[in-house]
Amino acid sequence: MKNTFRIVSVLEGVSYLLLLFIATPIKYLLGIDTYVKMLGMPHGILFIGYVILAFMLKSELEWKSKTTLTVLLASIIPFGTFYIDKKYLRD
Repeated sequence: MKNTFRIVSVLEGVSYLLLLFIATPIKYLLGIDTYVKMLGMPHGILFIGYVILAFMLKSELEWKSKTTLTVLLASIIPFGTFYIDKKYLRD
């Protein structure tokens, strides 16, 4: 489960960065919304998977509520999921 969460975490982080720093500027600067449409759905699915897996790992890894909240908040901060991977998920 932990390895699955790590994979989803990295993919969610990459999709968020692409959406935030590539697709959104292209949409608003060039008026092309294709990339936002293309990246939005996969990112949303990965985000939901990240949240569900975080709650599932809470009991498996015996995270305290503060740790769980930190893991969840990291999903909305750019580069946050990479920090979580390094701090809480690597052996």
